[in-house]
Order: sequence, then C-alpha cells, then structure tokens
Amino acid sequence: MTAQQMRVSLPPGPVMVDVEGTALTDHERARLRNPLVGGVILFARNFDNRAQLSDLCQSIHAERDEPLLIAVDHEGGRVQRFRSDGFTEIPAMSVFGELWFEDSLAAMRLASETGYVLGAELRACGVDLSFTPVLDLDYGVSKVIGNRSFHRDPRVVAMLARSLIQGLMLADMAACGKHFPGHGAVEADSHHEIPVDQRSFEEIMQEDAAPYGWLGDMVLPSVMPAHVIYPKVDPQPAGFSSHWIQKVLRQDLGYDGVVFSDDLTMEGATVAGDILARAQAALTAGCDMVLVCNRPDMADDLLARLQTVHSAESVERIRRLMPKKPACNWEALQADERYQYARRLQSQIVSG
Repeated sequence: MTAQQMRVSLPPGPVMVDVEGTALTDHERARLRNPLVGGVILFARNFDNRAQLSDLCQSIHAERDEPLLIAVDHEGGRVQRFRSDGFTEIPAMSVFGELWFEDSLAAMRLASETGYVLGAELRACGVDLSFTPVLDLDYGVSKVIGNRSFHRDPRVVAMLARSLIQGLMLADMAACGKHFPGHGAVEADSHHEIPVDQRSFEEIMQEDAAPYGWLGDMVLPSVMPAHVIYPKVDPQPAGFSSHWIQKVLRQDLGYDGVVFSDDLTMEGATVAGDILARAQAALTAGCDMVLVCNRPDMADDLLARLQTVHSAESVERIRRLMPKKPACNWEALQADERYQYARRLQSQIVSG
C-alpha cells in the first residue's frame, strides 16, 4: 500500500501529540492517523536544520488528507525552539515593555515587525501555529513567566500583544494567548509544582484577565488556560474548570476561539488523576484540544482509552487556526523586501 493510499480523511481530533526525533517513525505515523489526533507540537529536539524541519512538517501534513495542525512554543527569549540555520533571534517580550515608556508607538511597531518575522520564518518551514503571545502580567514573582511577559500593566500587555498578533497575521499565522486567566502572580512553576493563587475573582478579572476581554477572539483566535488553582473561584485548575472556561471565558467574555489545555503531563495537571482523567476533565471543562507532550507512552495510553465525541463547534474552531494560503519557501522569504525590512527593524532591538 502506498503512502497516498494510507492517508486518512478525518476532521481534526481533540488531542495534540508530539514526535520523538527529526523524522517520523512508523509508530508515530500510525499515531498521527488516529482519529483522536488533531495536531502535533514540535520541540527543539525535532530540529537539526531548516531543510530537515521542512521535511518533517511536510511528512506530518501528508499523513492526513486534512492536514494536522503543527504548533510550537516559539515566543522569543528563553522560549524559542529553533535558533540556528538562519532563524532570527527573537527577543524576550519584556524588551517591548521596557521600550513602551520611552516610545509606545515604536514599541508597538517593533512588536508587529517581530511577530511578522517570527511567523514568516516558521511558516516557511511548514509550522502552522506558535503558542504565543504570553499575556501573563509580570508581578516579579513567577519563576516560569518572568521576562516572557510584556509588562505588569494589563493595558500595555494588551496593546503590545495586539501588535505582535498583527505581525503574525501578516505572516498568515494564528496566535494563542496564555495562560488564562493569569500565571504571573504565583511563584510556583506549574511544570513542576501545583501553583495556587489566593486572590479574589474581582482582582484577577480587573488585572490578569483584562487583556483577554479586550482582545477577544477576532484578534486572539486561541487561548491556553493556566495549570493554576484559584481557590476563591474554583477548586480546580483553570484548565479543568468549567467555571473559568465556559462561564467566564465563553459566556462572560464572549470568547469563541480555540481553547487548548496546557500540557497534561505537567505537575500542575496531576490533580485531575491519570492521563485519561486529565484529558476528560479538560475536555469536559470546555477545552477544544488537549496537549500531551514528552510522554509518548501517555499519549498512546490516552488514545487507546479516550472515548469522546469532538463537537462540530470545536472542529470548526480548530480549522480556523490553519493558515489560509500556502507559505513561500525560505529562499523566497529571504528575497522578500517586506521580510528584509522587518528583520532589520527587529534586529535593532536585539542588538541594542
């Protein structure tokens, strides 16, 4: 049977998985054809060079007649998965916040140009989505957020995030705001601990959640909730909370974009139980897609046991994240005057 004959025609499922290396194994190809799979997240281990990355993305897309969504955490600063073979160094988002009070318009312009460079380079290699921008506020206490945040002021965060998203949109790439309603006020890192935020609902909504309400799904087409517990609001972490996702985000803020869970293998997710219980909790709470990263054994376990019907609404939301037009290749991008201009401007803030 040829590879073309083995392709499957399926809508995107509710699970995002990863791959181990720089090329697909036979087992991974079979996993990607599972009807429950809807996307693939890449990491630094999946990158040797641009040609290899392009081949990997092409092979992932080729497994399904309706291509799977390929995503990556490529924010800039210390969270940038691809850093060599021509990829531009993206600054930490705090750089734009620092520039804001010197020249707010320049900060917004540079954020837009950076978003365009970031998105265009990823798209040229076959990546569809970057999990960016971070909308968390910088309270100066979070171990994991820090300079990934634009600023402490939610108004500054919203304006700079909107500018970055505009650049991504010019590159035909969707954005994902994280971590709703806010991870910046807790010290604990949800990768390794279970953070608890004792603030009131009113304070969280007026401060941390404000950028989500201001931006909305027309600007911010996807959101990732935090693995943080806000006990004065709900005993469950936000990503497992129907109150936070369905009541606050969907109903109160009128949000109709994709809701991704954060990685279900993180320590902050363990409160829900085993991998099946975590996925069920996230999907029942209102997530459209759940992430299972760095644990292929857990991914296979989940795919073997999860029984769920992916709603038509979730499927359509996920489809809206896919790029609308083919991307130019790397060589054509390097020759593009618009890209050259954006890269020159963006490089000034890194070198300066």
